[in-house]
Amino acid sequence: MNTNKENDIDNLTHKIIGCAMKVHSTLGNGFQEKIYQRALAIEMNYEQIAFMREMEMPIFYREKQIGTRRVDFFVEEKVMVELKAIEKLEGAHKAQAINYLEAYNIADGLLINFGNTSLDFKRVYNKNLVPKEQLNYITINDTIDKI
Repeated sequence: MNTNKENDIDNLTHKIIGCAMKVHSTLGNGFQEKIYQRALAIEMNYEQIAFMREMEMPIFYREKQIGTRRVDFFVEEKVMVELKAIEKLEGAHKAQAINYLEAYNIADGLLINFGNTSLDFKRVYNKNLVPKEQLNYITINDTIDKI
């Protein structure tokens, strides 16, 4: 059974994916990641989705800051979005996105790849913050054909 928070996250991730689909169907593949990032920012603004772009976040180890990393998008203070513009997402890309969630203490994220002829996205989660019984429900591993 979904709680309101789960429904909010699900609705938000569906909206973000919808924006990414619009960008990909308009631009296609073949551009640098920065181009898709700018276009997605425009589309999310158009859809009135609040976000911070390239938000710098500290990385800690044993309570000591060891560096920083910029998140492509932090959407409505709930969902981290990491963009790629590569031919194919690999396991290492998903692992990297999950590591960022854990480092930033964020529960939910999206890994979106614009680099193929079809938009590819994966919903990722922080296993330390998402209850085990919800993991099957929220895991998305789909490829969407261009509209």
